[in-house]
Amino acid sequence: MEETWVGKTFNGGKYSMPICYFCQKKTMIQRIQSVWLLLASTAAFLTVWEKITFYSGVPTVPEPGVKLGQVYAGTNVFLLILTVILGLVSFISIFLYKNRKQQMQFTWLALIISIINIFLYYRETVKFSEGTYDLTAIVTLIIPILLLMAIKGIYKDQKLVKSLDRLR
Repeated sequence: MEETWVGKTFNGGKYSMPICYFCQKKTMIQRIQSVWLLLASTAAFLTVWEKITFYSGVPTVPEPGVKLGQVYAGTNVFLLILTVILGLVSFISIFLYKNRKQQMQFTWLALIISIINIFLYYRETVKFSEGTYDLTAIVTLIIPILLLMAIKGIYKDQKLVKSLDRLR
């Protein structure tokens, strides 16, 4: 009887199978920037949801029947449009992996939109006399970080391809 442990096979004949397929083969994500772009896109679309707020407080000019106000992407139409564009540009750039230069341009565009988006969020907080930034504001603030990590991954890919071209 053959021993069975990780890395060994059982039924040593013609149809032998590894006991733990993933333990034998070291799999790794080659394009980590796709993960960062997907996370940035998801975070951008999450900020459209009313429960993921950026700021809560007492508005300077209160609306009738509303004691507390909140700032999220749906608060302002321009902020909403910019947030949706940010999510779409981040998502579309995932599929531009064959053209790294264009993917880099789209990601830089998304980063600029993200910074403008954060500025607009801050401008909306000025309309409050008192209040606090919500813990969920981290979702908005992490988008540029994820985009920078994606840019770093795309840059590493470009560098790797150039080094392989030199070897040919």
